[in-house]
Amino acid sequence: MSENIPPSLERLMLRSIAMPADTNPSGNIFGGWLLSQMDLAGANAGTRRCGGPVVTVAIDSIAFHEPVNVGDEVSSYAEVIHVGKTSMKVQVDVWTRSNRVGPPRRVAEGQFIFVAIDDNKRPRPVDSTS
Repeated sequence: MSENIPPSLERLMLRSIAMPADTNPSGNIFGGWLLSQMDLAGANAGTRRCGGPVVTVAIDSIAFHEPVNVGDEVSSYAEVIHVGKTSMKVQVDVWTRSNRVGPPRRVAEGQFIFVAIDDNKRPRPVDSTS
C-alpha cells in the first residue's frame, strides 16, 4: 500500500467525523477514540469474513502516525490477512481528510486478532471457504 493513496473502497469499513467531544487535553482527537474506530472496522471485516459475530481478543500492534483534528473525516479500512481455526488477524489502516477537503493522510495502523463466536459466545470455526 502506498503511503499517499488510501486502500480501495472495498476495504472501507467505517467512516466518521471527529467531533469536539472526542478530544484529549491537547485539543487533538483522543487516541482511545481512534482505537475504538479501528476495533469497530476490524470487527466489521472479521464479521463479513466469517459470516457471524466476532470478539476482539488481542491487538498485535498499533501505531499512531499523525494527530487527528476536530472535523476531520476519519476513514477506517480493514482486511483479513490471516485465518486460523477460530481466529482471524485483521490489518486496519486509518486515513483522514482535513475537513473533508485536501489530500488524505494515513494517521494510524494496527493489527487486531478476532475470534468467531457462536450463539453461546463460545469460539466457533471460521469457514475456510468464505
